[in-house]
Amino acid sequence: MTGVHRDTVMRLGLAWGEGAQNLHNRLARDLRCSLIQVDEVWSFVQKKQARVTAEDSPDVGEAYTFTALDATSRFVIGWYVGKRNEESARAFMNDVRARLCVMPAMTSDGFAPYVNAIGSAFGPGIDYAMKNYSRKGRRDDDHRYEPPRDPFITKKTVFGAPDVEHASTAYVERNNGTMRHHMGRMRRLCQAFSKRLASHRAAVALGYVHYNFCHVVKTLRVTPAMQLGIADSVWSLAELDAVLMTSGPCEPPAKQPLVPRVPETTHRELPGGRGFLRVVGGGKTAPESPKPVTPPPVPVAAPVASVVDKNGQLDLLSYQPPWRPMVQLSLFDPPPRSST
Repeated sequence: MTGVHRDTVMRLGLAWGEGAQNLHNRLARDLRCSLIQVDEVWSFVQKKQARVTAEDSPDVGEAYTFTALDATSRFVIGWYVGKRNEESARAFMNDVRARLCVMPAMTSDGFAPYVNAIGSAFGPGIDYAMKNYSRKGRRDDDHRYEPPRDPFITKKTVFGAPDVEHASTAYVERNNGTMRHHMGRMRRLCQAFSKRLASHRAAVALGYVHYNFCHVVKTLRVTPAMQLGIADSVWSLAELDAVLMTSGPCEPPAKQPLVPRVPETTHRELPGGRGFLRVVGGGKTAPESPKPVTPPPVPVAAPVASVVDKNGQLDLLSYQPPWRPMVQLSLFDPPPRSST
């Protein structure tokens, strides 16, 4: 297709991937991202996990891509390609922690190693909520595309006091679909999978850097890098190629102290920049919700005894005034009262 050898194209792809990682290390640091969603994307290298044998390299098999996304700008803060275990989760969270300067609020799916990884990287002061999909009620055996799920969603607080009601992973899951569309190596049931782990990592780095600087988010009408303030225009492919090929080596950022973020709820700033005093719900001493006050019943007058004639019929034109016996109600003016 290009008129050059396949190995030459692969070497160019590896050079682009290395330049993309260096560019991300240079620009994605000291980020003020206060609302982060994390998730992982399944893929594999050379063969699927069910076919891996003891003679294969440890790089062969499943290769999950851990992703951290800023929910406000859709900027991909960091990624890590590895196995779906606690070791990979810790390496991923340490990289995300080093790129931030503000203590964020974070939401993830129900992957259990996230608890220790996030607690080790950020400490218990982070507002972290976990979103789970219940598997109750599903009995089908078709797991080709995803594990069996039930639409029922549960959310729980892990650290801090996050806004559980608005905790979501919708943006990062939407980003997973976008990256599957952009990168064939992440697609299911196709022959575009990677044959080597180095090539897979280079393709992932190039894909996420292209997304951050060249992809315009329809709801924002700008790229994630523009929304975050890192870039001032949409990069073309020629501009991206020039930057990647001239981007020198750059080490990942180092870990630095985090400043408290401004809470979304009612709060008061503490003196000396020590953080914020905020109002949170829940707890044993939380005031009970006021019970609805039922208005007292309106007294209803007792019904007046009906006037019944001699035939048992209700006589609507008869009444008994207080000063004379019952008479037939006249349709005209009543007769004048006698003086006697």
